[in-house]
Amino acid sequence: MSGHKLIGPFTQLLPLSGLALKGSLRDEQLQPISNGGILVSEGKIRKIGIFQSLEAEAENIERIEHKSICLPGFIDAHTHICFGGSRANDYAMRNSGKGYLEIAKAGGGIWDTVTKTRDASEETLIRGIIKRCTSHLHLGVTTLEVKSGYGLSVNEELKMLRAIKRASELVVQDIIVTCLAAHMKPKDWVGPPVLYLEEIANKLFPVLQSEKLSNRIDAFIEESAFSSNEIKSYFSKAKGMGFDIVVHADQFTTGGSQVAVDFGAISADHLEASTEQEIKMLAKSSVIAMALPGASIGLGCSFTPARKILDMGGALAIASDHNPGSAPMGNLLTQACILGTFEKLSNAEVLAGITFRAAAALNLKDRGSLEVGKKADFVIFPTDNYQEVTYHQGQLKPHGVWKNGTRVF
Repeated sequence: MSGHKLIGPFTQLLPLSGLALKGSLRDEQLQPISNGGILVSEGKIRKIGIFQSLEAEAENIERIEHKSICLPGFIDAHTHICFGGSRANDYAMRNSGKGYLEIAKAGGGIWDTVTKTRDASEETLIRGIIKRCTSHLHLGVTTLEVKSGYGLSVNEELKMLRAIKRASELVVQDIIVTCLAAHMKPKDWVGPPVLYLEEIANKLFPVLQSEKLSNRIDAFIEESAFSSNEIKSYFSKAKGMGFDIVVHADQFTTGGSQVAVDFGAISADHLEASTEQEIKMLAKSSVIAMALPGASIGLGCSFTPARKILDMGGALAIASDHNPGSAPMGNLLTQACILGTFEKLSNAEVLAGITFRAAAALNLKDRGSLEVGKKADFVIFPTDNYQEVTYHQGQLKPHGVWKNGTRVF
């Protein structure tokens, strides 16, 4: 068959197919394929199975000459990698015992990044995004979400969103863009928060659609940002215009997850403060619960109650929250493995959280598992046992990444 390329053989190939979107998973369900191969054409998977049984159908063979395990490409479904400056001083102050308000008064916090991002040119932001995307690629991430949210005005949010869109055309990964203009009330905004949100909805939303900058609207619902009541008309406007809704929810106080359920959000992200009430509510809904262990590590706070979410039947995705303030690490696999250790997650649950369940949190049905018809996005590690990947907590690095059937690293 013309154009069919066979890649392999892999010592172990984990398709992560046929697994439930919601609830707990056992490692016995993974069913790795020994001596596996992937038949690819036009960037998609045509067949998957034993390498030798696929050879007759291949026009070209890309042979893997060393032991390796193959997984679907990782998906980081929550990042803030478009920003200017650094918040290293915030980190030092936080670890010295300073509180949020003290850091903010000393010139730190989100507003520090807002100021530095506003000062940065669009070209500078693009270079930063490309650099960080390259780092994520080398760690096996083939799709990632990128948010705005450090502009906090119509023009500055547009600068960020245009930078993200242009960067997406220059990197090998797929970038899913999210508008987070409702990150916090701008310090230079005169008037109530609802009027800021009204201006964003009226002046920014139409441009997002006309320039095809983003179809996702996010908001931070928290005492330091926007209340559940303040955000209702904003989300109503977004939903009425056809945008997907996502929510920064329950990071320090509860309330955001209720809004996520009420508005049929794709995902509710953070959830470190969620109680049994919120967990049950999310589990009964179609909202994907997203853990962000990088923020817990960066802030020194509790982790998302991932075990309870899964045991109550929820869908759990895991993302890095890569940002300059609370989550500067940006290593998705390491963070997912650490979360797994503290929350007692199986390997299947950790891997599902950064592959097909993360894809669901981005409303993507064409990736996240290795199945016929899906994108040929996958990553290989130099070992003959997939358990080594989580065992080394991200220190076992990929030695190959494929995007749309082409090796890109």
